[in-house]
Amino acid sequence: MRDGSQAEYVDYVTARIPTLRRLAFLLAGDEHRADDLVQQTITTLYVKWQRASAATHLDGYVRTMLVRTFVDERRLAWARVRLLREPPEPLPVTGSGGIEERQVVRVALARLPRRQQAVLVLRFFYDLPVDEVAAILGCSTGTVKSHTSRGLTTLRRLLGERELTGFSTQELRSR
Repeated sequence: MRDGSQAEYVDYVTARIPTLRRLAFLLAGDEHRADDLVQQTITTLYVKWQRASAATHLDGYVRTMLVRTFVDERRLAWARVRLLREPPEPLPVTGSGGIEERQVVRVALARLPRRQQAVLVLRFFYDLPVDEVAAILGCSTGTVKSHTSRGLTTLRRLLGERELTGFSTQELRSR
């Protein structure tokens, strides 16, 4: 990589790390896994910087890279291995709201298939239109719509039949 090109890469990545970490955290639900996703994405971006920097919408290109890295991660054998010192305790469901509700939603979201998680995060947390989500995931708009429908149905069931349609977009973003 040329020196000028490397400086552009460093400036771009430095400015976008917080945004990439937020998206990765919303997808993965875990800070450490989110950091791993971001690291893998920016490493791939470094290798492909010449092509990526020529993209019309670089932020969208990198967001697509991160989401596809997340979706493809499950296919890798090592992603199925979970090493824990002790079994995780289930989170208690409380009616007080705030942090507890966010945790409950994150746990429920983590139980969905990866593509459904990605669709719901991109559609409701990032307010992306169906066609843009389809482009990011490399699928049809019909697939995005069906993943949205199935994902919301499963979330409703996992959350004890709570009325998800009653949440405003702002409330969904804060979760």
